[in-house]
Amino acid sequence: MRSLENIPIGSTARVADVAGEDTTSLRLLEMGLTPGVDVTVVGTAPLGDPLELELRGYRLSIRRNEASRVAIRT
Repeated sequence: MRSLENIPIGSTARVADVAGEDTTSLRLLEMGLTPGVDVTVVGTAPLGDPLELELRGYRLSIRRNEASRVAIRT
């Protein structure tokens, strides 16, 4: 399954799962990256990290290594 870090800017995907059971995974879930939610990659910083996402009516920035934990369906 693909992860959120690999989808191009402007694409929308649906969250399938957040991997792990540590504090980072829990924090991603608390920020709204829950299974079933649609996420659009709005942009990236000049060096490609962090990613700017739009979900649930707000924008969120997360690092690529955090985005790699989020499995998606396109």
